[in-house]
Amino acid sequence: MPFLTADLCDAHEDKLADGSLSVLPPHFRHFGKRSTFAGPALTLKVFEDNVLVRAALELPGAGRVLVVDGGGSLRCALVGGHLGVLAQKNGWAGIVVNGCIRDVDAINACDIGVRALASHPRRSHRKGLGESELRVELAGVAVSPGDWIYADIDGALVSRVRLDVHPPS
Repeated sequence: MPFLTADLCDAHEDKLADGSLSVLPPHFRHFGKRSTFAGPALTLKVFEDNVLVRAALELPGAGRVLVVDGGGSLRCALVGGHLGVLAQKNGWAGIVVNGCIRDVDAINACDIGVRALASHPRRSHRKGLGESELRVELAGVAVSPGDWIYADIDGALVSRVRLDVHPPS
């Protein structure tokens, strides 16, 4: 399903106006082989602890996007190379992290799309704390379980509904 986020914004100005389509602020950097990816969101809220991230990526992704609200922490990474490989193996379309990743070369070799604030060499804690399948906020943009994530080189969108990527002219 090829698309451009700029075209989606142009075609769905009504949804941008009513708030059912939002644009993530341009704080998120691109990683992974896929510069373009889309899918329904599975959401997590964690802080400097990636146990739930691993548990989610061990599940069949079925083309979904894992959205991780890591509180914007820049003190450690929530996703590394092993989790990137796991995401690829289990069919995840992508991962969006409001926090850091590490093992950038390994993640860039994975056939997934990743958006994160930065890279950081330190691994996270492993206490198993956090919540899943809840409404989270990434840089002021709400993401609920099942919302659609659309990302390309221009940016990332959050839509309450699946968008027609080829709207009529």
